[in-house]
Amino acid sequence: MEKRLAIAAHLHVLLRRKVGRVTDTEWMASNSEYAQAIVRLAREHGREEGMHDLVEWADRLEQAMGLGQPELRGQPPQADTPRAGEPEASRPEVLRYVGGIR
Repeated sequence: MEKRLAIAAHLHVLLRRKVGRVTDTEWMASNSEYAQAIVRLAREHGREEGMHDLVEWADRLEQAMGLGQPELRGQPPQADTPRAGEPEASRPEVLRYVGGIR
């Protein structure tokens, strides 16, 4: 847990300084769903802005948390496409934290 917390803290500082995002370090180190959302956010900004250290630390967090599949690393998540007549409420919310991360 200490290693995950240290990685989360480092990624928190990078995101705050370079992107202006404030994250919850302890929650990132303990909640895999939140951590995966932060990993996606860091990779997205890291690739768009050429901030390779964000991508590197996102990879470290993903590895420490045991998230994702290495062969898919760096690819955006595939959102579920709605089927005709299917209410939105019955679909899983794939990108749950997008727009909700501060």
